[in-house]
Amino acid sequence: MSIWIILLKVVVIAFLFVMTLGALFTLVERKQSALIQNRMGPNRANIGPFRLGGVFHIIADAIKSLLKEDIVPDSAHRRLHFWAPIIALIPPLIVIGVVPFADTWCSGTVVVDLALGAQQHGVEQCMAGPERLLFQIADIDAGFLFIFAISSLGVYGVALAGWSSNNKYGLLGGLRASAQMVSYEVSMLLALAGIVMIYGSIDLNDIVREQGELVFGFLPKWGILVQPVAFFLFFTAAIAETKRAPFDMPEADSELVAGYFTEYSGMKFASFMFAEFMEVVVLGTVMATVFLGGWQLPFLYADGFHFGGGGPHLALPYGLVVVIRIATFIGKVLFLCWLQLQIRWTYPRFRYDQIMTLGWKVLLPLSLANLAVTGIVLQWF
Repeated sequence: MSIWIILLKVVVIAFLFVMTLGALFTLVERKQSALIQNRMGPNRANIGPFRLGGVFHIIADAIKSLLKEDIVPDSAHRRLHFWAPIIALIPPLIVIGVVPFADTWCSGTVVVDLALGAQQHGVEQCMAGPERLLFQIADIDAGFLFIFAISSLGVYGVALAGWSSNNKYGLLGGLRASAQMVSYEVSMLLALAGIVMIYGSIDLNDIVREQGELVFGFLPKWGILVQPVAFFLFFTAAIAETKRAPFDMPEADSELVAGYFTEYSGMKFASFMFAEFMEVVVLGTVMATVFLGGWQLPFLYADGFHFGGGGPHLALPYGLVVVIRIATFIGKVLFLCWLQLQIRWTYPRFRYDQIMTLGWKVLLPLSLANLAVTGIVLQWF
């Protein structure tokens, strides 16, 4: 594949999609909280007579962060203090590289064989042309494991930020963040292990294709339907992993000023905040891929919609089908991101001991139990 196509996918997916949504959510979250609390929210930034409901606040915040003085405490470890926010930004930008936004583009002929039955994998067969285009940056067979391997590196950013600042509040925040992230990663992995058992693969493309099957001829075999407990366990652990309310004890302002980024200002401070919003987006893509069928839309095949036997009830060009699938995936991601922001402004903050108790004494046993039940069902049914 041409290096230019790979670079184009990096720009479109990692920068235009993830970073643009991350920047947009800095405004959306404040607007959403304002609606919940019966306020107007930010709406004063303007360019001439135009305000556009506060959209220009994104630009204003970026300019303010860039122009703000970068203050580094005299007693801080200057090199690690500099690298910590960069390390926090990198994992979500790498993880998004293995998330498929649509099925492989087939430059040859796509054959839809309904005779195989809607419950069998592979009703679409691509008669390979000269080249097949992937709607993901990197097609890794072990994409499932790659996500956890890279996302676990995020703990280094917050831990180094708290320690390198040489501030007691920053250190406590870094310790809380490290313990919290390591604790909930276990439950996240175990929750998704049930998905791997059901679909029999750790390749994200294969997992999404398997979710294209229909159970009883009408019910999509999405992860949230075959593993509903795993979805709620993963969703809870994912919010804790992003360190956002109600799991925001690492930066509890009433106790730790700002936690691990207390001694950060300017663009470094903004980088930590931006990383959190990018994590919201990336977690939305992962959950949409594993639990909501990814780019799959029920009854939609490569040649159009099929609502029963025979020919398609609504024939569509292959290119339009691909566009619909990408739009379907993005729609699912936006819904999951909205849900994460909604929870942020709905539930009160836990105590730190409650967070650790929930992780080790509730989510972990439930994850193990779900795994055991899944194994029993697969063995006997």
